[in-house]
Amino acid sequence: MSDSQVLELRNLGIALPAHADRSHAVKGVSLRVARGETLCLVGESGSGKSALALGVMGLLPRGLLIDAGSIRLADEEIAHASAARRRALRATRMAMIFQEPMSALNPVMRCGAQLDEVLTAHTRLAAAQRRAKISALLEEVGLSEPARMLAAYPHQLSGGQRQRIMIAMALLLEPILLIADEPTTALDVSTQAQILALLSQLQARHGMALLFVTHDFGVVAQIADRVALLAQGEIVEQGSKDRLLREPRHDYTRALIAAVPGLVPREAPLDPAMPVVLATHNLSKTYVEGHWPAARRRLHAARDITLELRRGETLGIVGESGSGKSTLARCILRLVEASSGEILVDGENIVALRGAALRPVRRKMQVVFQDPYRSLNPRRRVGAAIIEGPLNYGLTRGAALERARRLLALVRMSPAALERYPHQFSGGERQRLCIARALALEPEILVADEAVSALDVSVQAQVLDLLEEIRARLKLAIVFITHDLRVAARLCDHVAVLSQGRVIEYGTTREVFLAPRHAETQALLAAIPGRGYRFGQLRRPG
Repeated sequence: MSDSQVLELRNLGIALPAHADRSHAVKGVSLRVARGETLCLVGESGSGKSALALGVMGLLPRGLLIDAGSIRLADEEIAHASAARRRALRATRMAMIFQEPMSALNPVMRCGAQLDEVLTAHTRLAAAQRRAKISALLEEVGLSEPARMLAAYPHQLSGGQRQRIMIAMALLLEPILLIADEPTTALDVSTQAQILALLSQLQARHGMALLFVTHDFGVVAQIADRVALLAQGEIVEQGSKDRLLREPRHDYTRALIAAVPGLVPREAPLDPAMPVVLATHNLSKTYVEGHWPAARRRLHAARDITLELRRGETLGIVGESGSGKSTLARCILRLVEASSGEILVDGENIVALRGAALRPVRRKMQVVFQDPYRSLNPRRRVGAAIIEGPLNYGLTRGAALERARRLLALVRMSPAALERYPHQFSGGERQRLCIARALALEPEILVADEAVSALDVSVQAQVLDLLEEIRARLKLAIVFITHDLRVAARLCDHVAVLSQGRVIEYGTTREVFLAPRHAETQALLAAIPGRGYRFGQLRRPG
């Protein structure tokens, strides 16, 4: 192993339990990461990416076992190192940033205490020295007001701030290897760009090797030096970023790259004769924080929003985290009460409706949520979830089951799925089931809140194709909320860009993407990772 090599895997095998769908999570994997180099490990869910990363860190869950090959960290073989040795290496020689900082951080400990815990466990520094080191590192990762950050609990910070805390925690003891497992998946495009730029700066400053695990080819284009593509636990292709993205050799690689939405907006004919099924006029939502009059603070989550949506069209709602996208959706769905303004469904203002008067409107509007793993009750069969709504609105059980079977066919799933539980399906299949459930009441309006952001690129493409087909077939009106501007370009007819609760730009997708007028819209589009690569223009194999 050369002096520059930080991590080297040789024929690594990680065995799965006997009842799994294949014998190994990782099989025969060989790769290297050098000092100052970024290797992106890319693959779909179930490809073995996270298992490989956890295997290197010595954090494999019970039931998974390294049964073959070698893991060398610098000049030390660690594949079968003792638990004590692995514990000593973590944070000091290798560190990991996890996908969801809200889950990775302890919710009942202040952020400062969690950072201090790392130094207390691995160093003999005095309390004042530890605090000085932590404060300096918080400034290095771009967190202003270090004292406030140290005193804050994780829930009091934004997603980007929490991820910066995680990065600081990983870098406290200056490891030579940093593993980042999907660290930007849940972030909006501008925050994602900031985190990627920060990681590149920190890597250059500290000379680390970076193993970056992702399914996002835009991120790969932005940050990678080399790329290794994993499928069913095996490396199918690896090479330099430019070669692999521009001239992929394996059909699987070509298929994944072809599934990435391009940035050329859709050009679909819009029918002005179609009726307006949803409109908002000066819709506002204000939250009041604090109990004492002198300490109360008003948060304007939505301000004077005026939009309209016609039958058969898709309206994209885009913007950074905290811009008001989800608040707008909740107000439209009447899950929260608007502070002022109008919400018109088929011309009727529904803001003042209550109780039984609101019931017919509920039927007209249904929602598909972001996380298909939490959207379905794990203790109920899929069939029971799909027919629940129709039964509540008076349909007989037999008719509701027949409708459920038709809907499963519409979302390209077998009727046998009705008798199975949610955990027996993949993430993409669960999202198809959530779409079927939302359509069970035959709504006019479908609200999709980040409905594809948790999905792999190929599964995402399938769900987007499905939504487009359903919209065309049923003449459904869709409100599509997303932070992924590639997805908005792929699916939406009109786009509204939100910032601090206001609509700062509104028009057809082509108008907004090709000739943005507002500086913030221009900044959002400029922050899209991998803009220099012509994603979506490769022909999909088959």
